[in-house]
Amino acid sequence: MWKGKKVSVVFSTYNEKDTIRKCIQEFFATGVVDEVIAVDNNAVKGTKEEIFKTKAKYFFEPKQGIGNGYQRAMHEATGDLIITTEVDDTYLPRDILKLLAYSDDFDFVCGTRTTSILIGEGANMGFAMKWANWAYAKIIEVLFNTNNITDVGCIYRLMNKKAFNKIRDVKLDGKNSFNVDWMLYMIRKKTRFIEVPVNFKKRVGESHGAANTWKAAKVALEFIPVILKHRLGIKKLHRND
Repeated sequence: MWKGKKVSVVFSTYNEKDTIRKCIQEFFATGVVDEVIAVDNNAVKGTKEEIFKTKAKYFFEPKQGIGNGYQRAMHEATGDLIITTEVDDTYLPRDILKLLAYSDDFDFVCGTRTTSILIGEGANMGFAMKWANWAYAKIIEVLFNTNNITDVGCIYRLMNKKAFNKIRDVKLDGKNSFNVDWMLYMIRKKTRFIEVPVNFKKRVGESHGAANTWKAAKVALEFIPVILKHRLGIKKLHRND
């Protein structure tokens, strides 16, 4: 609970069996998390069993794709404040307090992983990754005349029910462009938002997305058509566009 508001932490999992139980327990240990929504997106064997060892609520989403998993998680949440994260040990559960601290003034609070001093040794945020995220952020900032953005790929975010209701009936990208698509809908729907620096550590295990520079580059190229569709108004703001 945060100032009388129920807090839900939500995530989709695919290849985080070795860290998922620890991360869930650490979020509950912060003392502000009321529920954790764990969505199994065709995860590796043993993941379900690890989730059942915790107080998290388990759901299965058969439609493959990080965006599909996270959208399912958002819809299952019952909190007034919904916080998305990953459970691969890259984010610190205690950083949730940074997001919550801004939730009184902003409907959408985005973490940013581009603050150099908060990037841990071995984290997947080398020169190319860091500046590619920054470049896409600045392109969005200019094209949509919005406030300062430095990271389009950070999944550690908070949105309140007011912000969620703006996208409740919108079909967001089901794959790797989910983060960008979500951010652009928030911007175009005039949502009050701000970025907050968060710690970013080395991942435990291999990512199924941006595991290396080549995979990261492929994912980044997928952002371009999504940004253009928003800028040209091809992606409509109404229900089920």
